[in-house]
Amino acid sequence: MTDLYKIPFNRAVIVGTEMDYIAQAVANGHISGDGPFTKKIHALLESGLGVPKALLTTSCTHALEMAAILLDIQPGDEVIIPDFTFVSTVNAFVLCGAHPVFLDVRPDTLNLDESKLEAAITPRTRAIVPVHYAGVGCEMDAIMDIANRHGILVVEDNAHGLFGRYKGKFLGTFGVMAAQSFHETKNFTSGEGGALLINAPRFIERAEIIREKGTNRSRFFRGQVDKYTWVDVGSSYLPSDILAAFLLAQLEQRQKIQDHRQGVWETYQAGLNGWAANHGVRLPFVPEHCEQAYHMYYMLLPDLDTRQRFLLHLRQQGILSVFHYLPLHLSDMGQKFGGKVGDCPVTERVSDQLVRLPFYNGLTGSEQEQVVEAILSFEF
Repeated sequence: MTDLYKIPFNRAVIVGTEMDYIAQAVANGHISGDGPFTKKIHALLESGLGVPKALLTTSCTHALEMAAILLDIQPGDEVIIPDFTFVSTVNAFVLCGAHPVFLDVRPDTLNLDESKLEAAITPRTRAIVPVHYAGVGCEMDAIMDIANRHGILVVEDNAHGLFGRYKGKFLGTFGVMAAQSFHETKNFTSGEGGALLINAPRFIERAEIIREKGTNRSRFFRGQVDKYTWVDVGSSYLPSDILAAFLLAQLEQRQKIQDHRQGVWETYQAGLNGWAANHGVRLPFVPEHCEQAYHMYYMLLPDLDTRQRFLLHLRQQGILSVFHYLPLHLSDMGQKFGGKVGDCPVTERVSDQLVRLPFYNGLTGSEQEQVVEAILSFEF
C-alpha cells in the first residue's frame, strides 16, 4: 500500500545501526529467543523506566495474553476496557473466558472515562485495562484510587505510550503490569513485537515460566535448577534475537526519534490550528500534566460524511490518511456480549469523525508541508 501513495500513512525507516546489529546477531550464532540483544533491551527498559522486570514478546497482543494468564482470569470474570481501542485489548482476556465490560471514553483525550469507572464495577470485576490513546496518559490517579479501593488490579495497555508520562511518571509503571507494542506503526519497531512490563515483583517468576512454554527454563539457564521441566501453562512468546537486534538499534536512538516526532506533531498543530478553528475540526487535546509520547496526530471532523470526503480528497492527491477504531461494543463479537447502539455514545461519535494523518520517523518537512497544503485546500 505504501507504493500507491507519494506520502503513505506509515513507512518503516532505518534510524541507526539496525543492519549492523542484525549481522552481529547472526554472527553470535544465537538468533532464537532471549539472546544477547534481547537481554540488552530488557536492561534498557528496566533501567530507563525503573521497572522491576521487562520481558520482550512477539507482540503487544501476546504481552496482554500473558497478563491475563498471570491474573488467573477465569470464565465469568469481568474485565473493564475502553470501548475505543484495538481488538487485542479485549481478545487477550476473552480468550481466558472473561466477560468484557466496555466503558465509554472521555470526549477530550479519548481515554477511558474515569468518571464512569466506579459504576461499572461489580463483584465479578477482576481487572481494569486503561489504554493510553495516542500516547497521552489516562487519568491514572483516579483510576488507581478506584481500583485500589475495590481491590482490583490494573493492567495498562501502553501500546501507544512508551516514554510518555503522567504527572512526571512513565506510562506503563502504574498498574501491576503493562503491555508495550513494537509494531511497524509504533515509535520504535521490530516490525512485529511487544513487551510485558512487570511492576509487581510477585508476578516475575511465573511470567518467565508462561513466556517459556510453561517451563522453568529461565531458572535452568541461571543455574537455579539442574534441569527444566513443564511446571505451568504457557506458550511461546519469545521473539527472535534478530528482531531484538533491530529494535535495540531503534531504542538506542530514542531521543532522536522522539525529537523528530515531536517536531512532526508540533508542525501539524501549528499549521492546522487556525483552519481547524474555522471549520469545526477538533485537534488533539493533551492535558498540561501529561507528557505525550508523540505517537500520532489525529483530527475529529464534523461528521462521517465529511470524514469520508476528506480521506478521499487526500488520497486523490497521493496522501494516505486513515481512520481508526470502530466501537468494540457494536462489533459482531461485542454484540454477542450484549453491546447495543447508545451504550458508548462518545465512542460511537468519534469513531465516525476521527482521521489520522501521515506520521512516521522518516516523514520530511517537505512531505509534511504537502500534507498541510492538501488539508487546507479541502472544501467543506
